[in-house]
This record gives sequence, C-alpha cells and structure tokens, in this order.
Amino acid sequence: MLIGSACVHGDTLYLTSLHWPPYAGSKLKNEGAVIAVTKAALTAVGHNVNVDFYPWSRAIRMVSRDDSKYLGYLPEYAYPTDNFLFSEPMGSSALGLVEQKRHPISWSDQSDLNQYNIGVVKGYVNTDQLDLMIAQGIQPVETVTSDMHNIKKVVSGRIDAAVIDVHVLNYLLAQPGMESVANRVQLNKKILTQKKLYIAFKNNEAGKKWRDLFNLGLTKIDVEQILKDNWYD
Repeated sequence: MLIGSACVHGDTLYLTSLHWPPYAGSKLKNEGAVIAVTKAALTAVGHNVNVDFYPWSRAIRMVSRDDSKYLGYLPEYAYPTDNFLFSEPMGSSALGLVEQKRHPISWSDQSDLNQYNIGVVKGYVNTDQLDLMIAQGIQPVETVTSDMHNIKKVVSGRIDAAVIDVHVLNYLLAQPGMESVANRVQLNKKILTQKKLYIAFKNNEAGKKWRDLFNLGLTKIDVEQILKDNWYD
C-alpha cells in the first residue's frame, strides 16, 4: 500500500521533522540546515521532498502509522531498532553543556557531573552514560520542554548547567533580545559527545528505496557547504 502511495504522489518523499533551529523548522531559511541537505540530495537524483513539522514525539508517531504517507523522519541519531532504517550521516550534532560564565563547572568523566544539577529537554537523547545515570537516579536532573527554558534556568542559577547542542545554543543566543543572556552564559570547554545525524526511514520496501536514493544523492552534493550556508539566516 505504501509503495502504491509513493507512486500516486509521484517522485516526492514525505518526511516529518520538528522545530529545532537551526537544524529544522518551517520558518527557517530552506527549512533549516538538515532539511536543506535533504532537499539538495533528493534534487541531485531527480526527486522531491516534502517535510511537515510536528512536536518530536508526534513526528515519530506519524511515520509509524501503517496508513501514513510519511516514510521517514529527521534528524535522528542512530539507535537499535527493527522499525526504521537509517541513511548515511547527513551532518553531526555536538552536545555540550551551557553554563554561567561566572560559575563554570568542572568535570573529567561524565560521572563527575553527579555533583551538579543538570537540565535536560524532555524526549531528547543525551549521552548513553548520562541517560543511564538519570534513569538510575544518580544524576540530579531537571527536565524542561525546550532548550530556551534550560538556558534561562542556567542564567537564573536554578540549575548548574544544561545539555544542549552547540549549534542550537549559538542560534538561540544570536536571536534578538538575547544579548544580556549571551553575556552571562557560555559553552563548557569540554564537549559531551559528537553524534551523527540521519534520516530514519520506515523499514519497508518503499523506505529502503528512498533511503538508497537519498544516500546516492548525498554522494553528489557538498554536504558540509550546504550545512554551513544554512546554519544561520
């Protein structure tokens, strides 16, 4: 049924994503950096892509439905699953910690973070070790619904630091009205992890077809240059 649906819609791939600037967002230039890469890769092999934006959990749920026109979602980290097939990487996400400039935190191993109250965003994957410590109740943590909320909590001193993507932090601090906040926070000097970003395609024949087309398209474009051109407006 999904293969037939793909034919009805012509050579257009339907994907879901979330509002996660500068990576993805309906109001961003080219709908964000990873969407720009996706469009360029599919265009390079003669096809089109349409991306609809939803809250993250719904974006994944929309793809998972048997009757869905969507054959994948992005951007995602690779993880063990039988439900999805992952593309070749289309960029990377450096995860760090935003902290107060006046009160930087010091750590060597991630277990050292147990002495601090750390902010995380609900539904986001952090690092394996940090998420395990949170699940075990070892890591003091506060969960919020957005990166901006975490930044404000760091500024106010309600948390010691917060997990955040480096490009997301730079984007948010560059927004109008954020000058005073930008003067008070910084990225911790030590990066937590570097994660590659993928499209998660539905694990069926149509998903395999589009994954292979996308992977082929990636070989025909300058991914790093496209990302660089679309990080910021």
